Amino acid sequence: MSEPSHIAEPDDRALLAAHLNGDREAFGRLVRRHQDRLWAVALRTLGDREEAADALQDALLAAYRGAARFRGDAAVTTWLHRIVVNACLDRARRRAVRPTVPLAEQGGAEPAVSDRTAEKETSLAVHAALAELPVEQRAALVLVDLHGFSVAEAAEILGIAEGTVKSRCSRGRAKLAVILGYLRNHHDDGSVTSVRTATELTKEQP
Repeated sequence: MSEPSHIAEPDDRALLAAHLNGDREAFGRLVRRHQDRLWAVALRTLGDREEAADALQDALLAAYRGAARFRGDAAVTTWLHRIVVNACLDRARRRAVRPTVPLAEQGGAEPAVSDRTAEKETSLAVHAALAELPVEQRAALVLVDLHGFSVAEAAEILGIAEGTVKSRCSRGRAKLAVILGYLRNHHDDGSVTSVRTATELTKEQP
């Protein structure tokens, strides 16, 4: 007797369609598939865990209720990210959020490993520097530099022109370069940390 063939996992569009057709579990499966990345985007855009959690909850509720408005002209994940980022931007504008980095929640570095300690300190410094940027610039940098979206994808998510994404990223990087200028200094071992390399370290901090 032959073994049963592998059943492929439904793709995002199939899950969204199933949700619209009354499948009560489909939307939850879709969210679980992307929730880690959506949460990271919300957290890095707002810089505050409670604000990010509220924004993400608002966004997912809006996506759940508004699934029928998905036009299908972009990937489902792009659509979800757009809703999450918009919820973050709306919350930041409404409440004039001044994000802070909860240092205690970032976790401590391993005291016996000096290079790991340096990386942790650099990552925290970059998080704090990102919080000083205007939220629109921060959102663009989070999508492009931290999460690897292309400029075109970021433009689709943010609902702005590609040139605007490039401009916001450029201005944001320039401000980070000023704020984090000291990271260009040589380390004891002779190496040099660039601002862009320092920003990459925040990818390790969900």
